[in-house]
Amino acid sequence: MSQTILIVEDEVAIAENLCYALATDGFVPQHVSLGQDALDLLQTSVTSTAPAKIALIVLDVGLPDINGFEVCRRLRQFCQTPVIFLTARSDEIDRIVGLEIGADDYVTKPFSPRELVARVRAVLRRQLAPHLHFPNTNANADAVPERIELRADEARILYFGQTLSLTRYEYLLLKTLIERPNILFSRAQLMDLVWSNAVNTMDRTVDTHIKSIRAKLKAINDQDDPIQTHRGMGYSFSAA
Repeated sequence: MSQTILIVEDEVAIAENLCYALATDGFVPQHVSLGQDALDLLQTSVTSTAPAKIALIVLDVGLPDINGFEVCRRLRQFCQTPVIFLTARSDEIDRIVGLEIGADDYVTKPFSPRELVARVRAVLRRQLAPHLHFPNTNANADAVPERIELRADEARILYFGQTLSLTRYEYLLLKTLIERPNILFSRAQLMDLVWSNAVNTMDRTVDTHIKSIRAKLKAINDQDDPIQTHRGMGYSFSAA
């Protein structure tokens, strides 16, 4: 069943472009222009027994009636539906505030609708794989570092207790893989998710970054190779 994405945006042109991009990618977009309308709709969605509930909210910060941050604060009182903020404000403090009050991602205008759709898919994937730490089940686990630990709020990934020194795209690529373990990603899918707004990139870029990530993993533990290559198809992260 197609997932419903609620767009809370008062600029009609932006909302229409987002609706088109989401619908083209197989989602069911639903649009409102006011924060209060969104809260009313979400309240109904949470209490409704209908199967088609809202899967994710794209929420503009600069709404005409209620600030998007306040909308997020209020909706977090009764639902945990993922939120991606959409805003013209790029200050770091705004991004931090947005994430701290419960947003899952933050996109700054101007943006590519294709990038937004890729971020929507990434956030929804995280909902399917909530246990990202792959905890050690050994009886003495307290004394044994976890194999892989994603600290998204710190933009860090730990491997056997050591922080990996990753470039921006290495981090985003590895993060994408470990958020959905054992799932095969084609090179094209990884390009869309990680390099969605980059120019002059090509499929070999993925291979080059995978090679670099592997070298950094092996520098910590040369007996483990969690990134699996599927020849002619792509890559996956092994949770085993």
